[in-house]
Amino acid sequence: MTFALLIAIALGLGLAVAAITARNRGLRELAAGLEQRKSARERGSHRARLQYPFIDLTNCIGCGSCVRACPEEGVLEVLHGQAAVVHGARCVGHGRCAAACPTGAISITLGDLSERRDIPALEPSLEARGTPGLFLAGEVTGHALVRTAVAQGLAVAAEVGRRARPAAALPSRAAARASTGGAVAIADAPMLDLLIVGAGPAGVACALGAKERGLSAMILEQEVLGGTVAKYPRRKLVMTQPIELPLFGKLTRDSYSKEELMELWERIVREQELDLRVGEGFKSLTPQPDGHFLVATAGGEYRARFVCLALGRRGSPRKLGVPGEDLAKVTYSLLDAESYVDRRILVVGGGDSAIEAALGLAEQPGNRVSISYRKGEFSRLKARNEARIRDAIAQGSIEVLFESDVVCIGENSVELSVASEARQVSRLLENDDVFILAGGLPAFELLQRNGVSFDPADRAPAPAVAERGSGLLPALGVALGVTLGVMAWVFYFRGYYGLPAHLRVDASEHSWLRPSGTVGLALGVVAAALILTNLSYLIRRRPAGPLQLGSLRAWMTSHVATGILAMVFALGHSAFDPHDTVGGHALILLAVLLTTGAIGRYLYAYVPRATNGRELALDEIYASLAGLSSEWDQGQRGFGERAREEVQGLVDQSRWKSSFFARLGALLRSQRMLRGTLTRLAGDARREGLPEAQVIAMLDLARRAHRTSLMAAHYEDLRALLASWRYIHRWVALLMALLLTWHVYSALRFADITGGNP
Repeated sequence: MTFALLIAIALGLGLAVAAITARNRGLRELAAGLEQRKSARERGSHRARLQYPFIDLTNCIGCGSCVRACPEEGVLEVLHGQAAVVHGARCVGHGRCAAACPTGAISITLGDLSERRDIPALEPSLEARGTPGLFLAGEVTGHALVRTAVAQGLAVAAEVGRRARPAAALPSRAAARASTGGAVAIADAPMLDLLIVGAGPAGVACALGAKERGLSAMILEQEVLGGTVAKYPRRKLVMTQPIELPLFGKLTRDSYSKEELMELWERIVREQELDLRVGEGFKSLTPQPDGHFLVATAGGEYRARFVCLALGRRGSPRKLGVPGEDLAKVTYSLLDAESYVDRRILVVGGGDSAIEAALGLAEQPGNRVSISYRKGEFSRLKARNEARIRDAIAQGSIEVLFESDVVCIGENSVELSVASEARQVSRLLENDDVFILAGGLPAFELLQRNGVSFDPADRAPAPAVAERGSGLLPALGVALGVTLGVMAWVFYFRGYYGLPAHLRVDASEHSWLRPSGTVGLALGVVAAALILTNLSYLIRRRPAGPLQLGSLRAWMTSHVATGILAMVFALGHSAFDPHDTVGGHALILLAVLLTTGAIGRYLYAYVPRATNGRELALDEIYASLAGLSSEWDQGQRGFGERAREEVQGLVDQSRWKSSFFARLGALLRSQRMLRGTLTRLAGDARREGLPEAQVIAMLDLARRAHRTSLMAAHYEDLRALLASWRYIHRWVALLMALLLTWHVYSALRFADITGGNP
């Protein structure tokens, strides 16, 4: 007895130590995540460029699958037990977070496009609004992913195939070129079903889709096959996802090097004999009276019933407009960093392309690399690029000149204007090569002249994204129907199920309703099969697991339904009279699993949502306080900023303490410090002549910020308590599976299948 008590004490202490350790780690991670979100807001990287994940907090259970699935680090974090968008600008719309979410709580949607004039106005079919028969696909639509470009190209081909009847087959490429004296086409050439401008992923996919449907199609490309990918540096990895290409097959890998992808496009064009014409720069598109189009290029004119503009967004490179920019040493792209050795190099720009080029050049022997960037810090880099450039700066392999502009480029030097102590000073860099990677000038004006509108008023309103609820109605409906059926069964045989256990042996139904009887055993087999199906969800959840059939959301729904049904059938198997046996204990654990599952599915989603709501309210209060302090500082000497920093510091001191007594002490101290700080700030404000109304507003905001932060912290404590459900759920599931296995083994080996209970 004494030894058993010691074991119990040791286990209890061990669990307490593990719980406190996990809690402290969770608080550190939470504080780091909140600091990341604060930093993202200050730098502007919290706003999505185009696409971003919308999180339905009524559905999110905080499993973290979305964070692990996202290839762009820092887009999502788990805050207060639920997913939250942190660096929205890093999202490029992979959609892996949505695919990995087991509850369907994430959907990829568009950001606020109401003021943007770089996104074309398109119908859902990708047809340009106001110009019937003209379609857009690929980067020109604002979507940068290879997978999305391919999907859009295929969608355009499908829509054209639905509208057009196949035209007469075009002559072969060789015959067409011979009849026109080269690459030049003539206006009386055969009418094309579909003319595609741009030979990137969208254009090639569109041509494949057209060929699959028997349409006559041609691709016109100004430069080289591959589009934007062809301009990437050598060996750069291109992220994609498994995609299916008509007439070719499936691309199964998640990433390809630039060279592999280029070889793939060339192989597709060659094997499928796609009519690709290079050197045909797009000039104009003229609708004809018969509804068709006349397309003029640098090589000639073409007629087509439908046109797909699968152009990129980079267009012509952005130039600086400074003396010396026309020198031979100035270039606007980097294809091969290894060809630059022992060079003094300046990279102009602060985006991902500029950073990747600078990093690649700095890795080559003898290179001295500098970066000129007009802003004060990098704000919208991918996480891995940001980490690498900061390491390079720390190691001294790259020098970054923030708040600088190129003034003049000479044969052996570059003159810069660099901010220094609130003024601009001139600096001369010795230089051999200049890479201007400041983005490009998209051909929006050209597109507008040819029937594509970029006016926000012409765009259809984006579909509203709203919380959709738990999504478990189908699962619960099936479970309810089966449970009602079992209840009807019990009611029908109430004469047997209502008997005490020792009297059931004499009942006529006992031979087939008992656990080892025909019906009872069948119910047990079904219950075991349901439990096996239920536990297989854990295998499906693993990203690299062997079971990858169906969506995670469907599996999650099945997980809930099979858990409830397994309980119902297991009760039927026990004849609704579980004994003090291994099987009875497994049934009790199954009931515990259902209870902890309900906690995790509903309560654990509600409490973090309340916490996150308090955090959002706190952000709004901080924003109001910042706005008020900026008004003060227009006529004062930094008082507003000092007041805001003191209030925020006071709030931070009272949050995320690791123990109850630490939180209680922080609460008492913070209340006392709050009164003293507000009294002092109010006195300073009045002495500096601030209006009394603004002083009262500042005091009110400070009190609200303090109160809201404490409420968020208390909700976080409650969330941490409820978080134990996940661990209980897992370990109880393991123990239940072991007991079930032993129960089945015992039944097969020792049970009397002709009478009595196993």
